[in-house]
Amino acid sequence: MDGDLGDFLRSRRARIRPEEVGLPSYGRRRVPGLRREEVAQLAGVSVDYYIRLEQGRGTGGTSRTKSGGVSDAVLDAVARVLRLDETEHAYLRAVARPQPGRAVRRPSVPRVRPGVQLLLDAMERSPAFVLGRRMEVLAWNALADALLGFGALDPAARSMPRMVFLDPAAADLYPEWAAIAAQTVANLRISAGLHPDDPALTALVGELSVKSADFRRLWADHEVKACAYGVKRVRHPVAGLLTLPYETLAVPEDPDQTLVAYTPEPGSETAARLALLGSWRATTAG
Repeated sequence: MDGDLGDFLRSRRARIRPEEVGLPSYGRRRVPGLRREEVAQLAGVSVDYYIRLEQGRGTGGTSRTKSGGVSDAVLDAVARVLRLDETEHAYLRAVARPQPGRAVRRPSVPRVRPGVQLLLDAMERSPAFVLGRRMEVLAWNALADALLGFGALDPAARSMPRMVFLDPAAADLYPEWAAIAAQTVANLRISAGLHPDDPALTALVGELSVKSADFRRLWADHEVKACAYGVKRVRHPVAGLLTLPYETLAVPEDPDQTLVAYTPEPGSETAARLALLGSWRATTAG
């Protein structure tokens, strides 16, 4: 995914007005936000150094680590000037210092440990599933299947990005589809930064870019945001409108897998509707 570093830095400086960082705003600007020269000045590096950093051409001089990458001090200074949050700061480090050699050979189809599946099955009141690094759905419990229909999908379609952007029913399933779509892309961007040499991830981004104008637009925004917790609303054809808080947990011993659990408030209308949905699934499955 060549160009991610430069595109990301340009998108971040475009959102900052000069007066926000104590610079006078005068004269006509060809592009919004800070100029590269201004970022370099505020970060305490030479203009040439910052330009080469943004262009991905490498940087020489004393601001490099012994391994040849851009130093933490420079990246921290740029992050401060561009007002990056914690997730954006981590993404900057990942794309500025890619480590292709750290990839471990894994099965073409990732496997979820039996113990993790047992954990999912034990969560009878909570729809829960496991995502891989490309946000592909690797495992789920009965209630998640009743809610989102993973089992009826072709294995290649068991992918949250594909479900959100390529399934025509997604707009009906998610009343706040636009927010879900933006969140999905922002989360996928983090994985792309951490795994720049993953051919399957690159292919997924390429496929979605070709097939979905909405995905292309959102990908070009270079937003990065982890979906650690929050609330989603789902409109199910049987259970109706559900308000679903969710939590995400890292799967032990596998940093590429994340367990997602919807956690409705006990005694809430959503909890009652999920219980009915579970009973309905048990009846129809039998």
